[in-house]
Amino acid sequence: MEKIAFIGLGNMGGPMAANLVKAGYTVTAFDLSAAALEQAVSHGCTRGESAHQAAAGAEVVISMLPSGDAVKGLYLGARGLLQALAENTLIIDCSTISANDARQLIAAANERELRAVDAPVSGGTAAAAAGTLSFMCGGDEGAVDAARPFLQAMGANIFHAGPAGSGQVAKICNNMLLAIHMIGTAEALQLGVDNGLDPAVLSEIMKASSGGNWSLEKYNPYPGVMESVPASNGYAGGFAVALMLKDLGLAMDTAAGSASSTPLGALAKNLYQLHGSSEESRALDFSSIQNLFRRPAGN
Repeated sequence: MEKIAFIGLGNMGGPMAANLVKAGYTVTAFDLSAAALEQAVSHGCTRGESAHQAAAGAEVVISMLPSGDAVKGLYLGARGLLQALAENTLIIDCSTISANDARQLIAAANERELRAVDAPVSGGTAAAAAGTLSFMCGGDEGAVDAARPFLQAMGANIFHAGPAGSGQVAKICNNMLLAIHMIGTAEALQLGVDNGLDPAVLSEIMKASSGGNWSLEKYNPYPGVMESVPASNGYAGGFAVALMLKDLGLAMDTAAGSASSTPLGALAKNLYQLHGSSEESRALDFSSIQNLFRRPAGN
């Protein structure tokens, strides 16, 4: 079994690394958060003292980082990880970053005779834990095929979207749509509640009708309707509002670059910006957009 280095152990990366261990791989993990690293060790990962130490001797490096700057800081430059990896090492970056940042990473990796793919994920924390994520891959076919066994240990669906950066474009489109239907779901549920409907009953009606969508069926934003989702845990955990805002910003930048019209995407970004006006709300799961529509107590 190949030795894997896993860098970035947040709400998504931690469960992904754990699933690689379950699949029989030797995983050396690293994160700047001591608590996240400790959690990964408790799931069978070997502790890395730094990103470079974790990647020493690894045949595969997987990263799950919060921004393009973090990815470039890890891999690029005179002290970047690309300078330390052995020829033919496979890099799988699962972060959601701009397509241009992904292309820059893959081009730099290829210059050093390394293989690299951008492979952002969809499915949320529940799918990360269950090993049922969807991966959207960009890169040449050989590199994507080499990445498949590792992605299959963490996910149920692996798509080759196209050349370098294509996975990021697919992810950006997906998350823009996710934001739009989460907002629509929250708005519709609140309309029903404000007019005397039980949100759980209304959810069942809409799930069986033409309003059915992933947010309603898998990640209901109304508290108490669905167990084991952030809405029923004070909107803790999951995919933070701050990260959704980052992704919507990427979508708007991508739209500007291609002169694409995205009026609903722009509105979604504005609504999440309004909702995330405080650090406290930015840290909540993105389904907390429901709070934007809920009336204050007593009204």
